[in-house]
Amino acid sequence: MKLWIEWTYKTPRNKVVVLNTELMKAEEALLISDDFEKTGRVKELFFYDEQHTKWTKKEITKLLKEIETEPHDVIAYFDGGFDIGTNKSGLGVAIYYTQNKKKYRVRVNEAFDELDNNNEAEYAAFWFMLQKLEELGVHHLPVTFRGDSHVVLKQLSGEWPCMEENLNRWLDRIEEKIKSLGIIPNYDPITRKENNEADKLATQALQGVIVSSNFELDGK
Repeated sequence: MKLWIEWTYKTPRNKVVVLNTELMKAEEALLISDDFEKTGRVKELFFYDEQHTKWTKKEITKLLKEIETEPHDVIAYFDGGFDIGTNKSGLGVAIYYTQNKKKYRVRVNEAFDELDNNNEAEYAAFWFMLQKLEELGVHHLPVTFRGDSHVVLKQLSGEWPCMEENLNRWLDRIEEKIKSLGIIPNYDPITRKENNEADKLATQALQGVIVSSNFELDGK
């Protein structure tokens, strides 16, 4: 979770100045707010998240304690593969997250029928990824979504229009699911090489090799 601080500073001559910090990790913001308060010049101090929701220090401290026991710092990779010869699709997902101060990695894939092309397979993979995030209990937190399908990510971010009716249906379902989970999305298009893990999982699904694992990374 990232926050920025709004500090209402009172000078020795009672002049009031409002100062805003840059966006930073919530834990860092709390430490800096402690330093601000040590000056004895804090008239008011509030925190704002990436959705511009306003928080007090007490509220943020309580929220971070609650978050610690739930999946957070989530980065999710997806990839969809489509075999023209068989009309089958392979969906691959890799999810990295932190919970109870431990880091985990989920790897999962699925074979899928009844899709028309590779772009639809990519959308199906994104939907599959959201289902896995919901199963993990990810909600009301920022999530970074990474994949080499720039079409999917840029259409979801609103940078590119979506003109195909079947893809629009996927788009609507995905946006509704993200909204219902309270996820704050960060869409990060990457190269195919950078998306190798999810790509391999999608390929394995097409080959009939089904993977499902949740592995602790031992602090790595």
